[in-house]
This record gives sequence, structure tokens and C-alpha cells, in this order.
Amino acid sequence: MQRFQYYIDGEFVDGEARFQSIDPATGKVWAEMPEARESDVDRAVSAAETALYDGPWSKLTATQRGKLLYKLADLVAANAQKLAELETRDTGKIIRETSAQIAYVADYYRYYAGLADKIEGAYLPIDKPDMDVWLRREPIGVVAMVVPWNSQLFLSTVKIGPALAAGCTMVVKASEDGPAPLLEFARLVHEAGFPAGVVNIITGFGPSCGSALSRHPKVAHIAFTGGPETARHVVRNSAENLASTSLELGGKSPFIVFADADLESAANAQVAGIFAATGQSCVAGSRLIVERSVKDKFLAMLKAKAEAIRVGIPSDMATEVGPLATKRQQDHVAALVDRSVESGARLVTGGRRPDGDGFYFPPTILDCDGFASPSLAEEFFGPVLSVVSFETEAEALLLANDTRYGLASGVFTQNLTRAHRLMKGLRAGIVWVNTYRAVSPIAPFGGFGLSGHGREGGLAAALDYTRTKTIWLRTSDDPIPDPFVMR
Repeated sequence: MQRFQYYIDGEFVDGEARFQSIDPATGKVWAEMPEARESDVDRAVSAAETALYDGPWSKLTATQRGKLLYKLADLVAANAQKLAELETRDTGKIIRETSAQIAYVADYYRYYAGLADKIEGAYLPIDKPDMDVWLRREPIGVVAMVVPWNSQLFLSTVKIGPALAAGCTMVVKASEDGPAPLLEFARLVHEAGFPAGVVNIITGFGPSCGSALSRHPKVAHIAFTGGPETARHVVRNSAENLASTSLELGGKSPFIVFADADLESAANAQVAGIFAATGQSCVAGSRLIVERSVKDKFLAMLKAKAEAIRVGIPSDMATEVGPLATKRQQDHVAALVDRSVESGARLVTGGRRPDGDGFYFPPTILDCDGFASPSLAEEFFGPVLSVVSFETEAEALLLANDTRYGLASGVFTQNLTRAHRLMKGLRAGIVWVNTYRAVSPIAPFGGFGLSGHGREGGLAAALDYTRTKTIWLRTSDDPIPDPFVMR
């Protein structure tokens, strides 16, 4: 059985307690993880604060910070396969996805390495003749980062990269479900030569670790990815330290297909959009909204593609859909499918968990046309697609925006003017047109409504980890008049 440690103040240490990690493919214990308690959290945050204000990190130039990030990027690229294998083992995410995603993670670190010395201030053309005024952008402070189990290395990278570029220090809480890849990533941080305390990586449970971290008085900003209910606890905790927050909370993303679309292309994108990562993706296109005249044809195409998907062990490169990450997630998905069918939804394919070990659930399609199905409103975070149809463009837009979420959306049409109308009308942080799930370190992403606020990726993310300082310099040599002498 493998044993992992967390990384605090430049050292690999055991926690006050340990817990067992489950392999989702077998349902069996495979590793032991350190369980951080409040004292561990305090040590990590204190180390980050010391590094920010008093350690060698505080004296590095932005260019020097960038060089460290370049070195980290090279180490991630060199160790991508090992990291991918750990993420697959601990979360059930298939190896063909973890391998590709982690290789691309290195590009995110390279992007932020290059950006580090391009985060600029400003000179203000102030309205006073004897004053020069500047704005400096400085690191916001110690950042608490809380990441979920799905795509853990990617979702930590879009926080760690911009925060380091901005000059911040941080405490990263890996999810208690599948923390192995992030705990191993700490070794690359150490090897890259980041000063002690700059990056601290721990794991543990919400009440004893997450809560202590998000309300810690030395934390200035909280970057959180997860569900809305946990986010509410984070926001309540932030009232203790008045930390700013950025929240990426997933969604119930609409995937709109018009009759004039390239249906084969749209079907492939829809399959990737909902069944990739076993549906455990923040941007999963979980609501198909298809024009009624092509609904039956399109649904038949999707059914054939879904039933051809190879479900299997995640370590096999031939596997296309693996297990869900946890037993409770498997139970949640199965229960929501059952409730949806009971409410009137028609099961097109899938819908029943298989016998045997592991937390598997098959690619599932629910035809919800004409029914107020729970599957149209609630996030599965699993491989389940809910389908409705529309007659007019206005109806399609109304259905797409009928959600409390607003992270991503997709539109498939050959009509350029229609596409532009929908780009404007969709209430979502991302609109993909004739594509889906495309990402880049250059492009920010984030949501509206219950999908959160703040942006990750691009320059916008780095600026979120800074605050401005206004500097006034009086340029006149004349004495400042006594304000209490009347003239």
C-alpha cells in the first residue's frame, strides 16, 4: 500500500492522522493519505505568509518568478505519464484522458511563466499639476486553493499558475477523494526550486481542514472549485477573514442543435461533451436541446454512438468511459436517473449500474421531452444526457437559459447570423459554436449564477491574484501651506 505525505514549508510531512484512498475501478483501498487538521492548516498558512513577506520569494523579480515557472513546466512535461497514472488510479479518470490533459498542463505553466513580468501597473494623468500618480499591482496575499477530485491537476494549475505569476504564496487543499496526483506534484514544486512556504499542498476533510483553511485570518483570497452547496460554506467562512473569493461551481450546460447543423459533427461533439471524463466535467453538455424536425434522427445517432462506447478499466488505453470517482457519486447518479424515469422521462439507453466491482455507470440518455424531469435541473456529474426539443430559435434560447447555472453552452448551426444572436443571448460564461470543450491557457473561463464568479485562465486570472496600490508623489519644491493659516 502506498503512503503519501503533504508538503508544508518546503518539507514532506505526515499529518496528525491518516485516511485510506479507494481505487474507483475496484472499490478497494490502494493508498494511505495524510489527513490535515487545524494545526496543520495553521502551519501551512503561516509558512505561506512568512514566504510572502519575509522569505527569498518576496525579493525575486517577476522575471525570476517566471523562470521558476518555466522550470516547473518542464518538470510537469517530463513527469506527465507518472502523474497521469496516479490520477487514473486515484480518481478513475481514464488514462487516455489524464495523459493528454496533464501533458497540456505544462503549457499552462509556460503561459503563466511568460506572463509573470507582463503584469503591469499604470501612470495616471491626474488632474493636479504638482502630482505624479502611479498604480502598482502587487500580490493579493496568501491564497487558499480548494480543488475537487475531477481533473485535479488541471483545476489546480489554473489557480497555481496565475497566482505564482502574480507573486502570491498559497496553501492548496487537494480533494480527499483522489489527492495522490497533487501530493506527488508537490515533489516537482520542490525540485523546481521554489522557496520554502511558497506552495504548500495538503489534503483532508471539509470540517477539519477545508473550513479551517477558508476562515484562516491570514488568508487573503480563496479560489474554490466544487459544488454550490460547499461554496456557500466557503463564502460564509470568508466572512471571518473578509477574503475575496473566486468560485467555479460547475453547471447544467445546454447543447443546442439546429436542423441545419452538420449532425455527424454535432453528434460527435455531444458524445465528447457528456461522456468524456465519465461525465464528471464542470462543462459537461448535459442538456441536449435539439430542433424537433431532426430530433428522432439525431437521438438515434447518439444512441448508436453511446452504445458503442467501450466501458472498462481506466488504466487501459482502449477504455473510453471509466468508473465514477466515488461510491456516493455512483449512488447519486443512479438515484437521479430513477427519479427522472419515475417523473416521466424515457430511458433511451443505459441507466442501470452494472454488476461487479468498481463505481461504474453506463453512458445514459434520457428523453425528457414534455416532462419536468429532475435531470433537466439537477447536476448529475456523471454520464447522463437529458434531451428536449424545440420549434423556434426563441424557444431554444428560452430552454437554454432556463437554469440557475451558467458556465458553458454549445450551439451547432450553419446560420452565421443565428449563431451571433445566440452568442449574445446565452447566459453563460463560455459559448462554443460548432465545437465543444475546447480550452486554452490564453482563454479565461468561468460562469454566471450558480456557476460562480471570477475567471480562470488567461490574463484575467493573473489579475485576480493582484491588488492595486495607488502611489502619490508631489513634484513641487514649494512648501505645503499651513492649512490652518487663512490667506
